[in-house]
Amino acid sequence: MNTMTMLNIFEYDKIVGELPQSIETLEIDSRKTIVGTAFICIEGFTVDGHQYAKQAVERGASLIIAEKEIDVEAPVVYVKNTKETLQRLAPFFYEMPSKAMHMIGVTGTNGKTTIANIIHQLLQKLGEKSAAMGTIGFQVEDELIDTDNTTPNVLETQRLLQLAKNRGIETTTMEVSSHGLIEGRLAGVVFDTAIFTNLSHDHLDFHGTMEHYGYAKGLLFAQLGQDVTKEKYVILNADDAWSERYRQMTPYPVWSYGFTEGAMYRARIIEMDPAHTIFELTTPKETFEVKTQLVGDFNVLNVVAAMLAVHSRGYEWPAIIEKIQEVTAIKGRMEKVETDLPITLYVDYAHSPDAIEKAIEAILPYKEASQRLLFLIGTGGNRDRAKRPVMAKKASLADYVVLTTDDPRFEGEETILTELEKGMTHNRYATIGDREEAVRHIVREANPNDIIIFAGKGHEDFQVVGNEKLPHSDAAIALDEAKKQFTK
Repeated sequence: MNTMTMLNIFEYDKIVGELPQSIETLEIDSRKTIVGTAFICIEGFTVDGHQYAKQAVERGASLIIAEKEIDVEAPVVYVKNTKETLQRLAPFFYEMPSKAMHMIGVTGTNGKTTIANIIHQLLQKLGEKSAAMGTIGFQVEDELIDTDNTTPNVLETQRLLQLAKNRGIETTTMEVSSHGLIEGRLAGVVFDTAIFTNLSHDHLDFHGTMEHYGYAKGLLFAQLGQDVTKEKYVILNADDAWSERYRQMTPYPVWSYGFTEGAMYRARIIEMDPAHTIFELTTPKETFEVKTQLVGDFNVLNVVAAMLAVHSRGYEWPAIIEKIQEVTAIKGRMEKVETDLPITLYVDYAHSPDAIEKAIEAILPYKEASQRLLFLIGTGGNRDRAKRPVMAKKASLADYVVLTTDDPRFEGEETILTELEKGMTHNRYATIGDREEAVRHIVREANPNDIIIFAGKGHEDFQVVGNEKLPHSDAAIALDEAKKQFTK
């Protein structure tokens, strides 16, 4: 991009030094800087980019954008707020890629990953070039690109969307986190369809109250825009009271879904077992029988929300219902670990009280009298502490519980375990801070034919200790221990 063209996008206070003619890339990480880069100094929670401006110049940065005085051998553009400047600049630099695709945003406490991936699979099976961005990473058709957060920073978001646009992607579905909305990571992303799943206790360390958390989610619906000449849709879970508030935030057509009688698209479960679910879907015009490989009441709602998003793209119900049968379980979301051993293992990403309760309730109907349900629960360090005892209380529905850590970060194991333990309603549990040992312990405690759910990590193959990502896989460790215990 021509440098002067770029400078016309945002306001600046002054320029020091001779500007380069053009800028080839934008970066906020000095380690990624190359010749032709404009390095933007962002002051974050733990790192201040201004401290790395010299390193960026040494690596070839042609221009620095800063809000504090710095001494570097490169031209500097000074602005009042570099974060706001980046939010303004990034979409234009990458040529507003979201406008070239149909964009679906999914927000809520639980279900975002599942819904986004159902939409992605379903669209592909219907012959559309699709991408999905979220907790698992960025899936561009069948390629998976790693990302750091559910909603990446604004620069990475725009860069990935441009990649999708250049590959001819027709629809991109994004998980939209409350953090991403509040912090402006979605600046310049133009959504066509917005979905709300549910709202329950989570992230109150960041938002403070459920009211603030709920209204943060509502930004997705409020930001859809006021241009009612464009066809856009809002898909809301009628079973959640927050849906009525979100309905009032948008001028666009609202499609409600749920089990409740007032839902425009109402589901009624007909048959469910550990391998599949059959439910009846009543629409404003007709009723269909739907079969899916996903199990659990909560997954029925996830499937309906995803089907509605695809229907909003213009696909007819018979084609959607035919293809939904082929959509497989989502990695790390009540995912059954394949084994021929006499033990049933599930890994799940549940890390909120509501998600833990739903994970257990999805299994309880199929648990035989001779079986026990064992549940491993962990929670992250330096995060929402108020939800810890509530999570343990929900986990108490299981016959045996192991309390452990998730990503301890910089918080001591004992604090995490003590706060979890306050919520237990029975004494059939153990507290083990080391997660690998906790996984092995719960497998050793199991009898043949028991069921174990490992909650909190899901698909993740790492654990954050301090500021390091250390290798860790609940599924791999559990399988290793199960082989020792059940092949003797």
